Amino acid sequence: METFIGLIVPFLGTATGAAMVLMLRDRISDLTNRAMLGFASGVMVAAAFWSLLQPAFEQAGEGFGNAWPILAGFIAGICFLLFLDTIIPHQHVDDNKPEGPASRLPRSIKMILAVALHNIPEGMAVGVVFAGVINGNANLTLSGALALSIGMAIQNIPEGAIISVPLRNEGKSRIKSFLWGAMSGLVEPVAAIATILFLGENASTMPVLLSFAAGAMLYVVVEELIPSSQAGKHSNIGTIGFAIGFVLMMTLDVVIG
Repeated sequence: METFIGLIVPFLGTATGAAMVLMLRDRISDLTNRAMLGFASGVMVAAAFWSLLQPAFEQAGEGFGNAWPILAGFIAGICFLLFLDTIIPHQHVDDNKPEGPASRLPRSIKMILAVALHNIPEGMAVGVVFAGVINGNANLTLSGALALSIGMAIQNIPEGAIISVPLRNEGKSRIKSFLWGAMSGLVEPVAAIATILFLGENASTMPVLLSFAAGAMLYVVVEELIPSSQAGKHSNIGTIGFAIGFVLMMTLDVVIG
């Protein structure tokens, strides 16, 4: 039951954020958008270190011989997201130019795919940590796994709003904008379950998968979230949001987890 709750909570965060389209005006201000993107970046950076990389190195042990598979997993995670970023047609909310292969998909679908692409590493991160808890990994605790899940849910709230409100601006009704925004978060529990099934009871691959998920998350942060949060005037708003998100996730993981 705890695992089920942990896997579904991040999706509920996205759905909560998407529900803001039912209450807000048809536009999120640029300053608010940058603050939310910065906040999401801070949460993901803190989670990548405290929830993923640190337990990976602790489990692997000291010495370069034990560390190099983790380093390789980290680079592999970055390359994996880079590959998905290349083959999946998508378009970011604040960008008029689509990315990936040429496609006749509507702009709204490409926007949803962009958010779904970001949610893959988050789902993997939650899945690999809960897999460690299920397998009795001493370096991963249930409280730490739940802290990560809650942190991902909190940072998903602004992401849900960031996708649902622009969908409304694309001409969709408020209900459809909410539903599509919420559905973009379904990728997370799917990715989490797939990661748990892939890992199975093979605890030896746990450190590599932890670092893999960390690399994938940081790719999203560096490639998309931070540049968007720093674009235009008042870039310090994104930086402040980053600091708040980082401190919140660090508190959840280190103090509570």
